[in-house]
Amino acid sequence: MEDKIQEIRYLEQELQKIGLQPKEQQLLQLYQYYEWVIERNKVMNLTAITEYEEFVKKHFVDSLMIAKKTKFSRESRLIDIGTGAGFPGIPIKIIYPEVEVVLLDSLKKRIGFLQEVIRALELTQITAIHGRAEEPARQKEYREQFDFCVSRAVAQLSVLAEYCLPYVKIGGSFIAYKSGQMEEELTEAEYAIGVLGGKLTELERFSLPGSDIERTLVRILKEKQTPLKYPRSAGKPAKEPLTKRKKS
Repeated sequence: MEDKIQEIRYLEQELQKIGLQPKEQQLLQLYQYYEWVIERNKVMNLTAITEYEEFVKKHFVDSLMIAKKTKFSRESRLIDIGTGAGFPGIPIKIIYPEVEVVLLDSLKKRIGFLQEVIRALELTQITAIHGRAEEPARQKEYREQFDFCVSRAVAQLSVLAEYCLPYVKIGGSFIAYKSGQMEEELTEAEYAIGVLGGKLTELERFSLPGSDIERTLVRILKEKQTPLKYPRSAGKPAKEPLTKRKKS
């Protein structure tokens, strides 16, 4: 019990370093979420990070760095594309309970896990849906219905833009969590971002507190509607990323 209390206090201190002041209930929810991930990780592939302090930095703190320059409101709707074990969507939901969140992942087992977590933590206004990123984006209930689309998925920015921008309403933002330097990847993605109705507004570079891990949040504003032909059919965005040489 004493170890658990110390670990919760460590979590609180790490979140305070990035300007957050979580309530005790939120800290308990995050800790319970950690326990769920570690337990289920024994039977399914959720994370390679299992040591507690590393988990706090690389999953919780990293997921919540978005809070430094993002203003959420009671009306905000957010979708997390390729959410995996629920990052960054579940930590955002716990710290900002007023935000409506949709978690999307292509693996049905992970969606089942996320639904269990949602029930266990008694979270409301959050759903986990199964599907490839290209699929719900063509449905009226999801297309251009979100103030924020976030993704920590491992994919080139030009590919992520095609997955994510169709979900964002005009005036909303797509925020990609990326590692390391972004210049070349961003240059390659400029065409896709423009075609899909977006405009780069900021690259927010930071190191995770107490580490040498470099991260970048890429913020893209949705300026105009995404043409109806995007996203292209399942698998095509990854196989043929939008560039000036491939316009279809």
